[in-house]
Amino acid sequence: MPRKDPLVIGHRGAPGYRPEHSRSSYELALAMGVDAVEPDVVATKDGVLIVRHENEISGTTDVAEHPEFADRRTTKRVDGAALTGWFTEDFTWDELATLRTRERLPEVRVSSASFDGGQAILRLREVLDLVREGSVEHGREIGVVLEVKHATYFASVGLDLAPLIAAELREAGWADGALPLVIESFESTVLRQLRALGVPASYVYLIEAKGRPYDLAVAQGKRARTYPETVTPAGLDALVGEVDGISVDKKMLLAEGNTIVADAHARGLSVFTWTCRPENAFLAPRFRGDGGRGAFGDYEAEWDAIARQGVDGVFVDHPDLGVAFFRG
Repeated sequence: MPRKDPLVIGHRGAPGYRPEHSRSSYELALAMGVDAVEPDVVATKDGVLIVRHENEISGTTDVAEHPEFADRRTTKRVDGAALTGWFTEDFTWDELATLRTRERLPEVRVSSASFDGGQAILRLREVLDLVREGSVEHGREIGVVLEVKHATYFASVGLDLAPLIAAELREAGWADGALPLVIESFESTVLRQLRALGVPASYVYLIEAKGRPYDLAVAQGKRARTYPETVTPAGLDALVGEVDGISVDKKMLLAEGNTIVADAHARGLSVFTWTCRPENAFLAPRFRGDGGRGAFGDYEAEWDAIARQGVDGVFVDHPDLGVAFFRG
């Protein structure tokens, strides 16, 4: 299949160069030419939407260095897995605003870690405003790919994310269809809820390489369709009319003989993939090179194997490399 130019999406901004979800990470992604950026959304105790990869924040903030929050450290089960640390839903926004961001993978991204401690956590509203302003500054339309995190879990602790997100998008001017908006989640339930609330967007179902969606596992147990079953022809048939596309773990597209992209396109579904990263730590074994986990391997060969399948969008951590390769 011939290559085409997919959307290049700055995954949490430009986390190959700056701590993820920080202001400088997003600003750098916009300057490097991305078509969109991807904020992950979680909630605080008082219902403020913030951008963090997870609701457990010990790996991406300096919360452990704040003695006033030492007693907030706890163990919870999130999406069925036990996690120990500090959780956004145990803090007010004013409390979280005192924290500073840090690099999640300092052993791989040493340069990015040099920016630790310099930037505050962002609210979703700040990212939406930043992208709108960046579109004007850079003279091109830039979109937002908003990922809803742990919706079933948050609902279980009294924080329903769908109405909070719908209200925020409306207040920020991102819910009138004029600005490019994609909403994605590993849970189809929250996607249906947001669509029912009238939020105009493209809705994309995130797909892991293994396991079951947590919302369906809670509702249906072992009868729930697994993620791999979801990208079979029968599974894709069931998505038609429910979502506009899927976003799959790149491992699935690198598997020999897969027909996911062609099968999805035959049903009118778009296909994104995550996450295209150049470091050996994240490349499939056959594309790794010398120099350790943080060194760049033969990422162009891996990315070419993905691009040739005709994907519609790629998430990248190094936007300059992504733009140069996928628009080359």
